[in-house]
Amino acid sequence: MQNIFYILGILIMKREETIDYNIKAAWHGISRMYNQQALKFDGTMSIGYALLNISSDEGIAAMKIGPLMGLEPRSLTRLLKSMEEKGLITREVDKNDKRSVRVFLTREGKR
Repeated sequence: MQNIFYILGILIMKREETIDYNIKAAWHGISRMYNQQALKFDGTMSIGYALLNISSDEGIAAMKIGPLMGLEPRSLTRLLKSMEEKGLITREVDKNDKRSVRVFLTREGKR
């Protein structure tokens, strides 16, 4: 029996048959596996992705990290605070724009 239905002329599929569902399910599986490994190093996927987006020499403006990761300012603040407490980053006032804060990797963050 096919799992495709038409209601009022609209094609309706079971959610398990949609590409969206399968991509999301795969992503959750990858995320769980990554986080299980990252926990061994007191990390998370968010921390790992943030570390990858911070240039080891020049740092990055803190406000640029959020859009790269799809984070709201409040979530970004929590993430950066956690990373700073773990000794992975430092935050410094931007020399060129005193209103901005730059994030730099520490020696531990570069490992």
